[in-house]
Amino acid sequence: MKKILLVDDEPNIIMSLEYTFKKNNFEVYIARDGQEALDILENQIPDVIILDVMMPNVDGYATLEQIKKNEKLNQCKVIFLSAKNKESDIQKGLALGASDYITKPFSLKKLVDKVKGLLE
Repeated sequence: MKKILLVDDEPNIIMSLEYTFKKNNFEVYIARDGQEALDILENQIPDVIILDVMMPNVDGYATLEQIKKNEKLNQCKVIFLSAKNKESDIQKGLALGASDYITKPFSLKKLVDKVKGLLE
């Protein structure tokens, strides 16, 4: 079973993502900010991380920088899912090593298809 880590401080988004990915046979882990995500990543190595940019404590960009520094984690596929939709925000996310950058609002079906595509 593929593992996915969902990192977002918005409860409604987490709930819909968790439900959708569980339905698609993923083992789901949840973090509400970047620090919580990094804590989970000490014990779990997910196949994919869905990462919000704007979060309390540690934002998505800083979280990805930490992930990329960790040899055990730098193979994880990371997709930013963010309301920050300026070209400069998207370019920054991709430059940090994200596999993709999806802006909110988003289609759950397209997101699931994108995740499955990354894992093929």
